[in-house]
Amino acid sequence: MVRPLILTAVILILSTAIATQAQTRMPSHCLAFADLGPPVHLAGSNDAILKNEVLISYVDHSMYMLDTHGGLRVVTDYNGFIGLVDQAPDVITMNKGHSSHYTDFPDPVIPHILRGWDLKGGVADHHLELGEMLIRNVTTDIRSDFTGRVPDGNSIFIFEVGGMCIGHLGHLHHEPTDAQYARIGRLDVVMAAVDGGLTLDTPAMLRVMKRLKATVVLPMHWFGGGSLADFLGGMQKDFEVVRLKDSTFKMSLDLLPARPTVMVVPPRFVAEFE
Repeated sequence: MVRPLILTAVILILSTAIATQAQTRMPSHCLAFADLGPPVHLAGSNDAILKNEVLISYVDHSMYMLDTHGGLRVVTDYNGFIGLVDQAPDVITMNKGHSSHYTDFPDPVIPHILRGWDLKGGVADHHLELGEMLIRNVTTDIRSDFTGRVPDGNSIFIFEVGGMCIGHLGHLHHEPTDAQYARIGRLDVVMAAVDGGLTLDTPAMLRVMKRLKATVVLPMHWFGGGSLADFLGGMQKDFEVVRLKDSTFKMSLDLLPARPTVMVVPPRFVAEFE
């Protein structure tokens, strides 16, 4: 009996080791609420992307591009054009709130097309595991000129990567409910529309930001400086405000600022082979 027991134990140990090696995504704390306080570091984009780092690029409007160490590329609120690119995205997310947030004709070579609404009128439900990254969504309603309100027409997409939780609020038209906040969880980085009213008005978006308590806030969907200035004015009491010259920067758990920070990033279409 001893020899079979020893053999069984060896098999269990080997199975555990293999399973551990197969886990390529650093576990995140998205659904665990805790304060973070790493030192302040803002990273450039010239060097190679290290493991558990994410290269974040503000492309245009509500499109942010995430590139990982393993070569994964994700584009948010994709409307069909991100610039002169050699590499097509591996994943695109889209939202129905406005035509500039989606396309009816995405490139068929894109493997994963995640719509923030359900084409059959139900509820979009995404939970895409890609090894380095987990992508999930929380739906919210949108306004409509015809029906007043379209249930679950927008998705807040959450990207769990490198131990971080990165959220994109999409075309958010109402403040999330307590249940939706619970499903979102903690966000280290959040991309938020600050147009002043086409999505949420500024006071409402400020309340959302203070409720989410993200370490880094990335404004998007701003037209001119007026609404952006109003948003920054409401945030500067509790958040550092940093303006980047480049449209691309690196982020990781080690690079998160010690003090909550709004990072104003200039939009720029991707030009990989100029």
